[in-house]
Amino acid sequence: MKFSFSTLGCPDWKWTEILSTAKDLGYNGIEIRGIGDDIYAPDIKIFNSENIETTKKSLLDKDLTIACLSSSCYLHLEDKDYLSEAKSYIDLADKLNAKGVRVMGETSPEPSDLANDDKFIKALIVLCDYAKDKFPDIYIETNGVYAKSERLLSIIKAVNSPKLKVIWDFQHPVRNYNEPVEVTYNNLKEYIAHVHIKDSVVRSGKLEYKMVFSGDLPIKEALTLLKADDYQGFISLEWVKRWNRELEDPGIVFSNFIYSIKSFLA
Repeated sequence: MKFSFSTLGCPDWKWTEILSTAKDLGYNGIEIRGIGDDIYAPDIKIFNSENIETTKKSLLDKDLTIACLSSSCYLHLEDKDYLSEAKSYIDLADKLNAKGVRVMGETSPEPSDLANDDKFIKALIVLCDYAKDKFPDIYIETNGVYAKSERLLSIIKAVNSPKLKVIWDFQHPVRNYNEPVEVTYNNLKEYIAHVHIKDSVVRSGKLEYKMVFSGDLPIKEALTLLKADDYQGFISLEWVKRWNRELEDPGIVFSNFIYSIKSFLA
């Protein structure tokens, strides 16, 4: 297994601070979900044509990779040209040798009536074809209605492309559908290329985020399944501080995460 953290967790950090922390704490990669005030990765200054080679060298010098570019490309919606945005993410990921690009078929983590399987499938077919000769794969997440693993599996089979992979987010299948991790894993394990970890509890009907192993999500059970099958992809901490500023600071959380996970897996 390899370890990364999403930049969702450090919205106020500069690139140099992100790199140094990842290296010093023993991470293998970084998942990009905005840097500073810029959330749309293709417009982030360190990734433009003038700076991208310097950025790639800074990663290489610290033996780090870009684990994933996580977009807000909601492929089921038509109010914006998300398909073009997704292609821009693919082009950037190709230049950065990033493992994958996350796109979405659901707008929120909770299930809604906005998801549209047919639109999602058609858009994914276009993107997988666009990416067929490029470095990154296309990642879709266990999120919203697609946290139900059978429904997500039906999307994968309909697209039928080796470029389409899964981000397994432990929280959403459990919270949205009370789906056991064994069920999610057995349905999707052939396609899992990236894993999102966060922990939480539900109190009085409200979700509260916790540092890993401090909540009640079955994280240990999920990690045990991955370890047993010698999973080689990234385990990525998704600490959603960009959207929840009251959460603990990244310096504390990133250190706690990698120490706790490595101790458990040892």
